[in-house]
Formats: sequence, C-alpha cells, structure tokens
Amino acid sequence: MTTNVLSTSASPLAAIRLSCSRYAAPNQLRAMFRFFAFLRAINVGRGRTVKMQSLRQVFQSLGFSTVETFIASGNVIFETTTQKTKTLERKIEKALHEALGYEVRTFVRREAELAKIANCQPFRQSTFDDKWHMNVIFLANNLSQKLKQDVKALQTSTDAFKLHGQEIYWLRRRKQNGGPFSTVPIEKILGRAFTIRAASTIKEIAHKYCSRFARDLRHAHTAV
Repeated sequence: MTTNVLSTSASPLAAIRLSCSRYAAPNQLRAMFRFFAFLRAINVGRGRTVKMQSLRQVFQSLGFSTVETFIASGNVIFETTTQKTKTLERKIEKALHEALGYEVRTFVRREAELAKIANCQPFRQSTFDDKWHMNVIFLANNLSQKLKQDVKALQTSTDAFKLHGQEIYWLRRRKQNGGPFSTVPIEKILGRAFTIRAASTIKEIAHKYCSRFARDLRHAHTAV
C-alpha cells in the first residue's frame, strides 16, 4: 500500500512544509548573480534629472533583487538569475526609455569583471604624479582595429589612453583652473556608445560590493 506524504501520521507543520516545497517558485531555487549597470548622461544637463529612488524603482520593476545606487551619477547595483549581459542592457534601456522618456545607454558588467577593472593599473605610477587623473570609459563592444587606432591618435602630452576589452583607460592631466574636461574628441569617434567614470569611483564601488574579490583587489594588480 502506498503511503501518502501528507498523511495524518506526519505532524501538521511538516506536512505543510513538504506541500509548500513542492510548489516553490523556480527563481527561488536558482542562483543569483550580481551586476553593475553604468548609465550614460544621468543627472547631466537640463531635463535629465533623476532621483535615485526613482531609478531603483525602475530596476525593481524588472524583477531585479537587492537594487542599490552609488552616488547620483547613474551607477546601479542589482542581482538577477540571468548571466546574459547584453540581454540585461537591452531590457534596462527599454524600461528607462519608457519611464524617463529619453534614451539612456546602459553598460552592464559582472562582479568579476568590475573587480578586474578596479584592480587594473594600465599606467606606470612612477611616470605620472598626482596632477594626473584616471577615468574608465565603458564601451558596449570591443573596438574595431580602426577605432582603436583613432582613439590612440588622441594621445597628447596631457592625455594618455590604454585599451583593454570593452574599456578604455584614460589618464589626463588635471587643468590648473580645475575646469571640466571635454569628451567631444572621444564622442566624434565613439558616438554615444560609451560612458565615463572616475577610476576612484570604480574602486569605491568594487571595494563595497565585490567582497568575493577583495583579496585580489588588495594583493594583486592587473596590467594592460
């Protein structure tokens, strides 16, 4: 005779647990992966002011978990079950366009990728003093050989570039008047398919959210 798993011989609590476990949502049993989304032109210029709470709500509406923002320049940390970064980028861009009414190019990186970017030292420190400032340019795809040559041609006595995968490391000499730097020459080459963050900001994000890679961040350095 077959025994019923929900028979009265089992305790009521155990029966309820067993019954519920059989109908658990699939996502509850799947691994979650942390991602970092870097959004272009958030809170830059008129008509593009976005509260971080509103930004988090857009990401939460997509079913992402543990959504956080880091400063108000369009840096979003979230977790999800998929590992397809291009799918995530398209999904986020569509949701942001619907919510904000304008295009927001999005560049997604995995946790391991961001740790490597934060840890990368493409320039010899002995060559440059503290008057130099490094930025990371996030790209949508690897550059063609022609575009790589065009970027390298921008190099001057005050600007140095190193290319690695979907990132460009841009070292520039700070202006004496402390004024902003121009991205126009880069935009002429890359169009809108990029966003820029200070390397110091990327390191802060990695130290806070890439705990699994803290040892590598402390003890190793990646050269381009």
